[in-house]
Amino acid sequence: MVSSQLNAPPSAQAAPGTESRRKAWSLTALLVILYVVNYGDKAAYGIIAQSLKDDLGISASQIGLVGSLFFFAFTIGGFFAGALNKWLSLRTVLIVLALVWAVAMLPLVVSATFAVLVVSRMVLGLAEGPSSALIHTATYSWHAPEKRGFPGALLASAASISKIALAPVLAYFSVTFGWRSALITMAVIGVVWCFFWRKYWEVGPYIPAKATKHSDDPNAEPRVAWHKIFLTKTFISGAFLVASIYAMVTVVLTWLPSYFEVGLGYSRLQSGSMLAIPSIAGLVSLIGGTLLSDRLLARGWSSRFVRIIAPSICVVIGAGILYFLPSISSSAGAVAVVAIGYGVGVVVLPLSNAAVSEICPPRQTAGTLGVFLALMAIGGLVGPYATGLIVDAAADPGAGYAAAFQALGVTSAVCALLTLIFADPERDKARVRGRFASAQ
Repeated sequence: MVSSQLNAPPSAQAAPGTESRRKAWSLTALLVILYVVNYGDKAAYGIIAQSLKDDLGISASQIGLVGSLFFFAFTIGGFFAGALNKWLSLRTVLIVLALVWAVAMLPLVVSATFAVLVVSRMVLGLAEGPSSALIHTATYSWHAPEKRGFPGALLASAASISKIALAPVLAYFSVTFGWRSALITMAVIGVVWCFFWRKYWEVGPYIPAKATKHSDDPNAEPRVAWHKIFLTKTFISGAFLVASIYAMVTVVLTWLPSYFEVGLGYSRLQSGSMLAIPSIAGLVSLIGGTLLSDRLLARGWSSRFVRIIAPSICVVIGAGILYFLPSISSSAGAVAVVAIGYGVGVVVLPLSNAAVSEICPPRQTAGTLGVFLALMAIGGLVGPYATGLIVDAAADPGAGYAAAFQALGVTSAVCALLTLIFADPERDKARVRGRFASAQ
């Protein structure tokens, strides 16, 4: 069924600037909750990783391989975001995806084998892949382009919120009731979310309803060739940068509890709960940085400075902090270094998404972000498996994890420097959209 709201004529939607801001933020909150569920599914795997390793008798590299296969499927799924947005309404497609997430959790509960683990995680990844772009598209439909930094940060903060709010609960359930309880909990939460989404969702005015072939709107922007968007320097350099940071995000989700447990000596319950620590630093960075960015844009600062230069410098600073992790002998000090280095760098994620959304016409937002976020997910494909290989090869697990975070930091710093040199959303917006760029 295709949603009537999404296919309604433009007059059925509130004109930009006249929409209810209370509704806008309420629906944004509902989308953030879905993203929290999305990251909760990923965090659950990291929390139960050592239990799976013990029960299934698998190695660290196999745990990492499963994590990377998840993100391989996630990457493939991301390329279908534009097509799904064209074929189905946002209301329908997000319900379907959320239900698939819930179902994908359950086979491992019934039959705990390595083969089932691989298949269930890949199905989950394939279904979660398109969701990032679709969630951003739904959110952006309620917020003007120059005010998308903060809503984007709330979405990016879902990873932190998940680790702060869900990770301790999942860790407690896993230790107290067994690792299967963590998966069942996430399945139930996903199903409950679908009820509220189906009841309350409406499309916003800032990403228009689907255009008809013979649109009479004289202000409607025509589609541009996809390659004109994807070959811009902002898109290409930004994709490398977010992929490097996302590799770090996925390593934190997959491996950080294991690092705290076998590398730093904390208990299994402590390690799962401490997943929240770097997330608190990331949450402060995301919320503070994007609130500041939106205010600076409103005061006339350039998009290049606000969404490219400042966050890229933050990535370089975070990478510099992580570089010293192998030399830290204190467990508490190592936790602090990971938390700060991670927290400083993740601010680039929502700002890069907002920068890329500037380049394309509004009706191509889902497709553009789908490809951009799918390329970002390549970092998740590489990061967990590479970390597992490094840990297996290291003489000491703690040293292996520290070396992996150091390597992630160096990679992200190089990508940030390339973005500083090449990315300019205002320039590329003008090149891609021509005379229509000034109409928005």
